[in-house]
Amino acid sequence: MSDEKSISEGIYRTLAQRLDALPNGFPATKVGAELRLLAKIFTPEEAVLAAIMTAKPEPHETIAARAGVEPRAAHRTLKNMVRRGLITMRRGEAASGTRGLHFALMPFVVGFYEAQLPRMDAELAALFEDYFYATRGIDTPGPSVHRVIPVGEAVRGEIEIHPFEQATAMIEAAKSWAVRDCICRTQQHLLDKGCDAPVENCLVFASVEGVFGSGGIDRAITKEEALHILGEAADAGLVHSVSNHREGHNYICNCCTCCCGVLRRVAEFAVPTAIARSAFRAQVDSELCTGCGACEDRCQFGALARLDGMATIDPLRCVGCGQCTLACPTGALSLTRLAEAEIEALPIDEAAWAVARLAQRPVPET
Repeated sequence: MSDEKSISEGIYRTLAQRLDALPNGFPATKVGAELRLLAKIFTPEEAVLAAIMTAKPEPHETIAARAGVEPRAAHRTLKNMVRRGLITMRRGEAASGTRGLHFALMPFVVGFYEAQLPRMDAELAALFEDYFYATRGIDTPGPSVHRVIPVGEAVRGEIEIHPFEQATAMIEAAKSWAVRDCICRTQQHLLDKGCDAPVENCLVFASVEGVFGSGGIDRAITKEEALHILGEAADAGLVHSVSNHREGHNYICNCCTCCCGVLRRVAEFAVPTAIARSAFRAQVDSELCTGCGACEDRCQFGALARLDGMATIDPLRCVGCGQCTLACPTGALSLTRLAEAEIEALPIDEAAWAVARLAQRPVPET
C-alpha cells in the first residue's frame, strides 16, 4: 500500500470512528465498506475537518486550530460542506459573545446521507448497499432511530391517540411544509431493485414560516398538499414513521420493507427492534372477517395469516401501522391501543433520545 493511500484510509477511518461516537452510530466493518462509502461522499480535505468536529456548533477558527488547517481554507471547506449537506451551520449569538458562523457534525443516518440525493448515483447506491449488508442493516444497539405511527383511518371510535402518534396532527401543527424524493427508493431504483411506490413523498416541515425556499432537495408545498401526499402514501401501502421521541418532529418518512434502510432490517434480517412500534396493534372482529386474505397481502411484516378461514395476527410481528385495516373490505380489522405496560416509553425530545441511545451502546474512543 502506498503512503498516500495509507494516509487517505487513515483519514476516513478516523472520520468513521468519530461518526460512530455519535448517538446514531456508524459501525465499522471487517471489509472496509464504511471507508469506501465515506471516500465517495467526503473529499480528503473535508474528511480531515469532519473527523475532529463535534455535534456541538463551533466557529471555524476552533475547528481549524484543532485540525491544524489554515483558518481561511477551513472556512471555505466548511461552507462548501454545508452546501452539500454534510454538516450543519448556524449563526452564533451576540449575547454569548460567539458571533459569526458555527459548524457542527451531522450523523450518517438520519443525517448527511439523506442530503446526498443530488449526488446519488449508481456508484454511491452500490457502496451504501455494500455497507448495509456488511453491518446487517447498520445494526446499532439502543432505542430505534424511527418509530411507526399509524394511518389515521385505522384508529377508530373513542380510542385515545396523542398528537405525537398522529401524522396529520404533526402536519397541522407546522407552519412550513416541503417534500423531497425518498432516498431509499431512489437508491434501490439505481440498483434495479425496489418497488413502484411514489418516490417524491418524504415530508419535511417546520414550526416557523418561510423555511423552505426555492432550490435544494426540498420542494416547498402547502399544508393541503402535505396532507394529500400523506394520504397517497397510505393508499400505496407505505408505512408512516418519524423520529423516535415525543416532541420536535420535522419529518415523516413514508416507506416500505423493500426499500427503507430501517424497515429492511425487519424484513431481511428479522430484527424486530429495528423500528419502534406504534402504541397500537391490529385486532380482528371475528363476526366481520370473511378470511379473504386481503390483509395478509397488504401487511409488509408478515403479521397476518389465515387460520380456519379467519385472519389471525402475530403480536410479535405487528408494528401497529394500520395498513391492514385499509385493505379489509368488510371492516373486520382495526387498531386497538396497547396496554400501558406494553407501550415503549418515549424520550421527550431528540436530546433525551441521544442520552438514552448512548447509554445503551458502547461508544468508541476518538
